[in-house]
Amino acid sequence: MAFADKDLLKLLDMKIFVDTDSDIRLVRRLRRDISERGREIDGVIKQYNKFVKPAFDQYIQPTMRVADIVVPRGSGNTVAIDLIVQHVHSQLEERELSVRAALASAHQCHPLPKTLSVLKNTPQVRGMHTIIRNKETSRDEFIFYSKRLMRLLIEHALSLLPFQSCTVQTPQGEDYEGCTYSGKQITGVSILRAGETMEPALRAVCKDVRIGTILIQTNRYTGEPELHYLRLPKDISEDHVILMDCTVSTGAAAMMAVRVLLDHDVLEDKIFLLSLLMAEMGVHSVAYAFPQVKIITTAVDKKVNDLFRIIPGIGNFGDRYFGTDAPPNWSDEEDTLDS
Repeated sequence: MAFADKDLLKLLDMKIFVDTDSDIRLVRRLRRDISERGREIDGVIKQYNKFVKPAFDQYIQPTMRVADIVVPRGSGNTVAIDLIVQHVHSQLEERELSVRAALASAHQCHPLPKTLSVLKNTPQVRGMHTIIRNKETSRDEFIFYSKRLMRLLIEHALSLLPFQSCTVQTPQGEDYEGCTYSGKQITGVSILRAGETMEPALRAVCKDVRIGTILIQTNRYTGEPELHYLRLPKDISEDHVILMDCTVSTGAAAMMAVRVLLDHDVLEDKIFLLSLLMAEMGVHSVAYAFPQVKIITTAVDKKVNDLFRIIPGIGNFGDRYFGTDAPPNWSDEEDTLDS
């Protein structure tokens, strides 16, 4: 129906019409309505002949003439899909579209979103930040105090989950009015590499929690995030998902990870993005793209430099934690990819 609006047509760089044989469309409708909706075959065919097909012939089919590309056989036409993907990729390269550069110039001077929750800046929290931000801190101390902060962050995030009232009986035979988690299940998903360092803290406070992983790396030449690996537990669509990454600068990798979760039917308001340190830019970017995702961190720094490093920042968390050497153009947000 996007082709029905002339003003919208002018905005489209490439117009694609995916065409499928009418018999196949009817078979798909029959299978869906009978198996999933419990309808009778006669009623489905009657509705199709009286309303669906006439409406398609009158309103949808004529829009094919404005399409630049007509793809027959739908998703089964892999040759046509590959050609479209190659064309889109070449156009993006030609226009030098940079997601992270675009994020860097957006949402400046805006107030922090209401979906952001920052761990209370007590002397203890500020003291631990002082230690892990200090470039002279040894690796052992960096790991120790990072783990302490992670534990506090996880505990804070769990306090934001939905709870309901319940009554239990104490060993003395008295009733106690308490509360219990009202969701189905909690699942953790770490953004590799640095995000996996937060898994032990989650396991320590959530018994039998399921863990998934997403590998998102920054291409060293384009500076853009790329999805390389995905492993998620089954049936997470109704879970509260705790998405973990140690630092978020522009938010590009975090947004890609959230998009992956949404593609697996996780509800947006059930996603909790946790990070030890975030830049204001990353907070704004994630909140603007996904306004129902809850963003939870121990601190928010104001600036990101030209190399997308958080200022004053914490350095490359993964390299400091694992004892590896950072490349000269490292990013706070993800590890780099050579090719």
